[in-house]
Amino acid sequence: MIGREGMAGFSLALGCSSAPFHIFVQRAGNALRMSAEAFRQACHDSPALHRAVLLYSHVFMTQVAETSRANARHTVETRLARWLLMAHDRSDGDDLPLTHEFLSLMLGVRRPGITVSLHVLEGERMIRARRGNIRILDRAKLEQAARGSYGLPEAEYRRLMKPSPAEATAAPPANRSGPYYSEARPAL
Repeated sequence: MIGREGMAGFSLALGCSSAPFHIFVQRAGNALRMSAEAFRQACHDSPALHRAVLLYSHVFMTQVAETSRANARHTVETRLARWLLMAHDRSDGDDLPLTHEFLSLMLGVRRPGITVSLHVLEGERMIRARRGNIRILDRAKLEQAARGSYGLPEAEYRRLMKPSPAEATAAPPANRSGPYYSEARPAL
C-alpha cells in the first residue's frame, strides 16, 4: 500500500527498467507523475533524492515482508485491522470508502470472511461499517486488534525518513495519530 508517504516506480532507482506487476489506484486523490527517463535523471542529478528513494524502497520492502508474515500467521480479523490502520494512515479523515468486495480482494479472502470480521470489529466499537464506507472510531483498539502485525514498517519510515526543517515544524492534521502523522512526512 502506497500513499502520500511514498511512490510507485522506485524500482527505476534500483536499476530496473521495468517491473513484472501492475499498480492500481484504490482511492481518488492527487498525485504527481513523471516519465521514467525524467525520474532517472532526477535521481542522477540529486544524490539526496536518490538516497530518499532507496530508503523508501527499504521501508516498502519491510511492508511487503510484514504483509507476508501477517498473512501466514494471523486471522482475517487481525489482518483486516492491520489493513484498515494502513489505509487510515494514508487518509485525511476517519472515513474509508471501502466495500466488502474490495477488502476481500486486498486480503485475498472470501467476502463472507470480511463481513464477519467487520462485524467483530464493529461490535467492539473500533469501526462503524456502512455500505461502501468504514469509519474508524477507536484507532487504539484497532491497533490492539492488529496483534503486533502493524507498526514495524511505520517505525522504519519514522526512523529513516527524516523531515526537512520546514516539515518538522508543520502541525499534523487534527485528530490523527498514525505513524505518518507523528512527524511531518517528506515529499518525495
